[in-house]
Amino acid sequence: MITSSPTILALDFDGVICDGLIEYFEVAWRTYYQIWSPANDTPPDDLALRFYRLRPVIETGWEMPVLIKALMEGIPDEKILQEWVTIAPQILLDDNLQARDISAKLDNLRDQWITTDLEGWLSLHRFYPGVLEKLKLTVASAKVYIVTTKEGRFVQQLLQQEGVNLPPKAIFGKEVKRPKYEILRELIQAADEKAVNVWFVEDRLKTLQLVQQQTDLEDVKLFLADWGYNTQAEREAAQNDPRIQLLSLSQFAKDFSAWY
Repeated sequence: MITSSPTILALDFDGVICDGLIEYFEVAWRTYYQIWSPANDTPPDDLALRFYRLRPVIETGWEMPVLIKALMEGIPDEKILQEWVTIAPQILLDDNLQARDISAKLDNLRDQWITTDLEGWLSLHRFYPGVLEKLKLTVASAKVYIVTTKEGRFVQQLLQQEGVNLPPKAIFGKEVKRPKYEILRELIQAADEKAVNVWFVEDRLKTLQLVQQQTDLEDVKLFLADWGYNTQAEREAAQNDPRIQLLSLSQFAKDFSAWY
């Protein structure tokens, strides 16, 4: 039985709160262009749509320009969906690249963009309908944390623009360099309440499954955001998993009792 409301609500950012697909593609293309120097500085017409469709394979930012490299090399979309965990490291190996270096290039390009054209950068992000309103309401009744693989400073910039002022300590970004289940564990340990109800909303099924594997986190309520970057097969897997609740955007925006 799921308790009626959380005392701690942990939320992923990309694919749960914010849809940044347009920005992801743009910054990924810029990073790809900087690393691989293709002859044409304009992406092919169908590349963005293919990238959007394949976004569910991406776990962390460095993979985004590598995904563009895979697409530009002609690797079929279905093969990428099925075999990304082997394709991405192979591209790094073939081109003698390190994930951390790609990540640094991408973050630097994003920083430059924010510095020179903040309005343009912000305009490429869309917050899912009802999510910001739900966040503002929930902050009054529960502790809200953002647990994401995006750099925390980018998350804070986007939330502040929309009038959601979470303290920096409530945002756990890529810079903390710890898995999400470890952060959930730390939040529980740091909670001063005796009865802690932690609810975690994530759009990546594998991340929720990693939490499931932690025996000390069996009381954490797990929700897969069906509006995020996941596939039909992943949503069906969540529906068939008694520990994971498939959550719709309309449910998310309502009272917590509507979540299950």
